[in-house]
Amino acid sequence: MNTRYDVAILGCGEAGIFAGYELMHRNPGLKVVALDQGADIYTRSCPIVAGKVKECIHCKVCGTMCGFGGAGAFSDGKYNFTTAFGGWLTDFMPQDEVMRLIDYVDSINMKHGATDKVFSTDTPEARALEKKALEHDLHLLQARCKHLGTENNLKILQSIYEECRKGVEFRFHTAVTKIENLNGEGYRLITEQGDEIDCTWLIAGPGRSGAEWFSNQCKDLGIQLINNQVDIGVRVELPAKVFEHITDVVYESKLVYRTKQYGDPVRTFCMNPYGHVVAESVEGINTVNGHSYSDPALQSENTNFALLVSNRFTQPFNEPYRYGKHIASLSNMLAGGVLVQRFGDLVSGIRTNEHRLSKSFVRPTLTAAVPGDLSLALPKRQLDDIIEMIYQLDKIAPGTANYDTLLYGAEVKFYSARLALSGELETSLHGFFAVGDGAGITRGLAQAGASGVKAAQVILGRLN
Repeated sequence: MNTRYDVAILGCGEAGIFAGYELMHRNPGLKVVALDQGADIYTRSCPIVAGKVKECIHCKVCGTMCGFGGAGAFSDGKYNFTTAFGGWLTDFMPQDEVMRLIDYVDSINMKHGATDKVFSTDTPEARALEKKALEHDLHLLQARCKHLGTENNLKILQSIYEECRKGVEFRFHTAVTKIENLNGEGYRLITEQGDEIDCTWLIAGPGRSGAEWFSNQCKDLGIQLINNQVDIGVRVELPAKVFEHITDVVYESKLVYRTKQYGDPVRTFCMNPYGHVVAESVEGINTVNGHSYSDPALQSENTNFALLVSNRFTQPFNEPYRYGKHIASLSNMLAGGVLVQRFGDLVSGIRTNEHRLSKSFVRPTLTAAVPGDLSLALPKRQLDDIIEMIYQLDKIAPGTANYDTLLYGAEVKFYSARLALSGELETSLHGFFAVGDGAGITRGLAQAGASGVKAAQVILGRLN
């Protein structure tokens, strides 16, 4: 079957959603289709979350990563008002334009139930915390932040979905296997079922789960790729009281440190006060993430956050995505899934086993994690960086380097090799735009949504 649309959106993550939202509202007459290999927001499910299994069973399509809302659907919904982190949109457009887009996406979220409460960093307490961090060569990246909450984030997305479906045709459980250039007549998407979907304009927001596939499609289409970074690290879990004096002041505390041993940047990422550690699957590879609920009844006694070492590659190496997947697969090989180790065992060169873990004062919130030895999975350089960072954090949050602090591995953030894009987020092929995390230009809800709006506005401007 062959059908023709004005605009096709590849991927229903944050970037794709807001691209579709903008198109349908600004030009209701447009024929727009959005495709995703996952399910809609109501039927997305993970067997682990549903309590059917205790560990990942490698579903053909990961319900946690794919479907309406993308990987952000089951996140704790941190929305950061900044260009200092969360993506690289300022490489393509002025900072004030990026901030206008971020505020605009937030206004849409608020129409659909998002909180108006903002955690501000422009307070005496936040400035004092920044000064204390600087005394130990830790740099606190300041940004206003909203915490939507894992449960509220889903409700917001459900409301947006109900509105979007009035003007956008959604095709779920539809995997696209190939993108074809129709040479001046637009583009053709060929699905796994053999259907052909033609469009004049194409917005590709494949998300992190589709990043490697999208890179290969771009190579076949002759679109230039620029090597991007891959972030490799662990998720730290410790008693919430250890970081309480920080998270009560700056909810999403981004602390950056450059290690003395190697000069590598290490940062905290995705801080989840009173949260839960969760497993996720990216193309059959088990990695780890974190959630945090706004409802006190759903909270834990622990705080978790990622420690990530950024690795940027140069020629001739051009497959950072495969490199990250390989490292994550090593921990899967050792543990059959997510691996967990006590910090004290790691620095002592001791493998954590079930007996040692049972003696820990910190109880793991991810009970399916298997005790083991991270030093057999992560490269020495990244592991040295992480250990050095933990000791540094202990200076401003005493207790971080406690023996029973838990480290889950591996946490890997995959980004597609970044495309060479114009200031309008257009590839070298006319009418073909790339947005979101899977295109290697964002890494968070705010900038991902902003990138989708930008691509939609460019198309609307040309149509007008």
